[in-house]
Amino acid sequence: MHGRSQPPAGHDLLDEFATALAGWEWDLALLQEVPPWWPEAFVAALGGGAQYRRVLTSRNALLPLRRAVAERWPDAIKSNGGGANAILVRRAEPSMAEHRTLLLCRWPERRRLHAVRLLAGGHDLWVGNLHATVHDDPAARRDSERARASLLRWAGDAPVLLGGDFNVRGLTLAGLVRAASHDVDHLFVAGLEPVDQPQVLDRGPLSDHAPVTVTLTPSE
Repeated sequence: MHGRSQPPAGHDLLDEFATALAGWEWDLALLQEVPPWWPEAFVAALGGGAQYRRVLTSRNALLPLRRAVAERWPDAIKSNGGGANAILVRRAEPSMAEHRTLLLCRWPERRRLHAVRLLAGGHDLWVGNLHATVHDDPAARRDSERARASLLRWAGDAPVLLGGDFNVRGLTLAGLVRAASHDVDHLFVAGLEPVDQPQVLDRGPLSDHAPVTVTLTPSE
């Protein structure tokens, strides 16, 4: 929700979001609709070798000006403060060995898949992050399908995780298994399986989407 809350807080919520993120247990986080300058601040707050990769989405022209307004009046500028998606790794390992992006659509808003190849102990894992087109079910499904095909192609035989805000319910993706879902937020995997039941975390008034978490292990 571009760093805002429900009901509106009337001020910048970077510290509140960073505190919430740091307080949960996780190794890998996929974020959508974040102010473009937030991922760097998150990894600085996390410390301990935390890593991130970011991709800009829509409304990022004249970003320094947008940022100046968004930091002062986030509830007035809303999504016009600039958008980004981010992948965070909490520690120095696994390392982010590669980062790729794919433009999914330009209209009505720019949407991108971005993905990282994580490397630990000589083993690869490809992780993709997606925020699909909103208020257009066929377009969201096209975005999701393009992301699926590209991520599987990049990964080859390596395990895959594709997650994010797909803006569609009841989604299936060939070659991938749904590991967790809440409303329009999904995590799909190949070569991985859940260890336990997914959890929906309490985020209080922050964001308009509840965080979804699941523990995964390589498939046998």
